[in-house]
Amino acid sequence: MNLSTAASNAAWPAPLDEHNRRLLENAHPPDWKNPKPRNPYNLVVIGAGAAGLVTAAGAAGLGARVALVERHLMGGDCLNVGCVPSKTMLASAHAASMIARARDLGVRCEAAQVDFVAVMERVRRLRAGISPQDSVRRFTDLGVDVFLGSASFAGPDRVEVAGESLRFSRAVIATGARPIVPEIPGLIEAAPLTNETVFNLTVLPRRLAVIGGGPVGCELAQAFQRLGSRVVLIHNKARLLDRDDADAAKALRAALERDGVDVRLDAICSRVEGLGDAKRLVIAQTGGRSAVDVDQILVAAGRAPNVEGLGLESAGVAHTTSGGVQVDDFLRTTCPRVYACGDVCLSQRFTHAADFAARIVIQNALFSVGRIGKRRLSAWNLSWCAYTDPEVAQVGLRASEADARGIPTETFITPFDKVDRALTDGDTDGFVKIVARKGSGAILGGTIVGRHAGELISEVSAAMAGNLTLSRLAGVIHPYPTRADAIRKCGDLFNKGRLTDRARSVFTTWLRWRRGR
Repeated sequence: MNLSTAASNAAWPAPLDEHNRRLLENAHPPDWKNPKPRNPYNLVVIGAGAAGLVTAAGAAGLGARVALVERHLMGGDCLNVGCVPSKTMLASAHAASMIARARDLGVRCEAAQVDFVAVMERVRRLRAGISPQDSVRRFTDLGVDVFLGSASFAGPDRVEVAGESLRFSRAVIATGARPIVPEIPGLIEAAPLTNETVFNLTVLPRRLAVIGGGPVGCELAQAFQRLGSRVVLIHNKARLLDRDDADAAKALRAALERDGVDVRLDAICSRVEGLGDAKRLVIAQTGGRSAVDVDQILVAAGRAPNVEGLGLESAGVAHTTSGGVQVDDFLRTTCPRVYACGDVCLSQRFTHAADFAARIVIQNALFSVGRIGKRRLSAWNLSWCAYTDPEVAQVGLRASEADARGIPTETFITPFDKVDRALTDGDTDGFVKIVARKGSGAILGGTIVGRHAGELISEVSAAMAGNLTLSRLAGVIHPYPTRADAIRKCGDLFNKGRLTDRARSVFTTWLRWRRGR
């Protein structure tokens, strides 16, 4: 699939109801007047998404003079078109699903009646309610000078915005990324949705095509199917979540198809044709071509870093349109005064990754001397989660990755159908899989598929951060019955594997002797 990285105009929230007006008052006040620059700044931060907000707030809280520049909406993707609206919609979809399967739990009720207008009104209301946390007013109250407008470097120590020049000791590029739209004939003319526009919908698409089988595509495909759309998911790889655990991808595909999603793998949309108000997608797969008629198309085919228009050449900041800003292990760019964090430079594009990268930048840009006091990006164990149902969460290395590095491993798996709490919940999809160094039980990584996997993976992450082995993890007392007991059971499997025939013989002899006393 050929992909376009052409810049798109960021969408403004719609419809302009009371909730979106409140959002705009916080995220981009219509009557805002930029302050007079207080040059020089300890730190100028470009971009007010997760990475930029954490950097600005953290630095200001430590006494730095900080300027924050945002050209669109404070809060970036997470608040406006990412985590907050998507997880709000997913909650409604999950409620509809629970009603549909209530009969399995002995509860008889009428079939779920989804009020899509009310679902999307709730999305807008909750987003507006959270927006004060990321607002212009809050950051001004924190002592940050907030400038609304497009920033451009005018040299290695200067940024220009809205006719003003901001001089700095250090700067941080945190401009994020945007959706990629595939270069498919007829697709642009079909006005496809992306994550930037899908939450503006007020009418449920009767038929929806989702292009892309990564986390965003899978989450939204399942959500719209559960809310009442007929969804076809088109992915050009052999499996969903093709960067993640293969067993997890297999379990997720089964769950999506059980919900009714038409999953097409190794499939390429070769063109889109107009059919009045509908759109026809021509799909090429092994064995031939087929056509799918839909009312809306949602593109979730990856993201491109926002590097255009920043004047990066003027500051000597190396970058590419596909990989973003080039940084070292300390998140410093090729300009010694300029750092970067978040989606504009990281391959792992998650809000929590942006958050913790921002903490590294604060330390390295403001409070280190030479290499003294510096923090490294490579030192972290980053976990992540696809918020499908079942959720898919991972941390550290998969067995295949460890093997590629020459690390001998053992893998321990506890399926949830062997966990009492999952059985009583009637929700046994998924498993806990932990990869450990062979012999020592040092935890190298883990994958969890199932309900609340995103919560459970943090126990594995904490064990890795504390250098706990699987044997030690088996000794941690877990409440009974809980789903987290599956993690302890993986530790038990490791301990049982260490019980050799010779050791068992010694124990048997000892116990025989004790019986005679």
